Amino acid sequence: MYHALLFLHVLSAFLLFGAVVMYSAFVLGAPVDPRARLVAEILWGVGGLGTLVLGIWLALDLDAYKIYDGWIIAAIVLWFLATAAGARTSRAVQPAADGRAVALDSRATAVHWVRTVLVLALLVVMVYKPGA
Repeated sequence: MYHALLFLHVLSAFLLFGAVVMYSAFVLGAPVDPRARLVAEILWGVGGLGTLVLGIWLALDLDAYKIYDGWIIAAIVLWFLATAAGARTSRAVQPAADGRAVALDSRATAVHWVRTVLVLALLVVMVYKPGA
């Protein structure tokens, strides 16, 4: 059971990073196709929910970790902050009527890069488990 949960948790993290990469392309000026944006939203939703739910499940399943361990709480806080930042970016990145690149305001762009840093920080916390 542990190996299946861990595999799905890591797979969810890859989906999450895929969404960040796609949104980075949009922010850097790639055309926002409605289908590509939908894929990015699905990747973010499935990846985000998968990392949170499966990560908590793993923490509860393993005797070595407790849900109140500092690094697990840090990961959950980072997850919520990244999701909040992602909501702002998602609203700002909308397909253009003519299929061209969409000019985003500087605030939406900054919020996207904040989300990117938060997701990278989440990865660091998950890999190194500070305090564990």
